[in-house]
Amino acid sequence: MKNRYIASFEAAQIAEKEIPQFRAGDTVRLGIEIKEGEKKRVQSFEGIVIARHGEGVSATFIVRKIGANSVGVERIFPLYSESIKSFEVLRRGRVRRAKLHYLRGLRGKAARIKELKR
Repeated sequence: MKNRYIASFEAAQIAEKEIPQFRAGDTVRLGIEIKEGEKKRVQSFEGIVIARHGEGVSATFIVRKIGANSVGVERIFPLYSESIKSFEVLRRGRVRRAKLHYLRGLRGKAARIKELKR
């Protein structure tokens, strides 16, 4: 059982953020605040969500994108992080698994995910 003060603090943190519904297989674009010395700027990170983990304030998700020279780049983001300034779901993916770690071994067209028809 959680301490009531901790529970109320976590509830306040969750209430502040507007996070859209998303799941593994979705393509998302995140605006991440980056601090360089005294300056702050927002950099976008766009990729496929390959996993979600946890619940509540401690929930995280992994986003994978293909960077320069066809190198895969994965980042783990806390869902309610202060550094996430914008969160946009670009495409809904049609997948049958909750964790898409098998995408790490695929390249090119084989790594594509079909779009969910609505």
